[in-house]
Amino acid sequence: MHEQAIEDIAESDLVTRRGTFRAVAFRVDGHEHMALVHGGPDLSEDVLVRVHSECMTGDIFRAMRCECGDQLDAALDRIISEGSGVLVYLRGHEGRGIGLVAKVRTHVLQDEQGLDTLDSATSLGLPVDVRDYRPAAQVLRHLGVRSVRLMSNNPDKIEALERHGITVVARVPLLVPANDHNVGYLTAKRDRLGHDLPQVDLFSNAADR
Repeated sequence: MHEQAIEDIAESDLVTRRGTFRAVAFRVDGHEHMALVHGGPDLSEDVLVRVHSECMTGDIFRAMRCECGDQLDAALDRIISEGSGVLVYLRGHEGRGIGLVAKVRTHVLQDEQGLDTLDSATSLGLPVDVRDYRPAAQVLRHLGVRSVRLMSNNPDKIEALERHGITVVARVPLLVPANDHNVGYLTAKRDRLGHDLPQVDLFSNAADR
């Protein structure tokens, strides 16, 4: 299949509270994304990488019903601690691809009817997950990255990157503590989407004591 090319790209230094990154903004299929690159210019093999799906409520407003904001922070901290790595921030992934308005509608069903993150989407006639990871693979190839150690708890993300030509040599767990507000969300991701989330059991065991 023909793969949509990167339509536009621009790079600059980005000084953050954590340190300095090379910011690589790029456009694919009408969506503008960002890669933050830290470390030397020779990042190519076994690169520490996080592919992060946009989550306005979690990343910006620090909502506690998901772990997205904490994962974003943990991934950036890990890249700085290791001295090199890449974080790819993919927009258009809100609510696993259903969009912000639809995601907020699913929150209503979760709060009022007790539906989980999957059933609240399908009850509205929406898909569970329509995220496209091609743009992440494309920008990684543009950066010269051929193989990665992927910070993720989602095995489907590994398969998606490898399908688009990026070798995943290891999966690096990116676990953040569960809390009263997100344990149901994490449990659904573990039990119904196959995410590796051992902290769910730790939280449940502690709550039972």
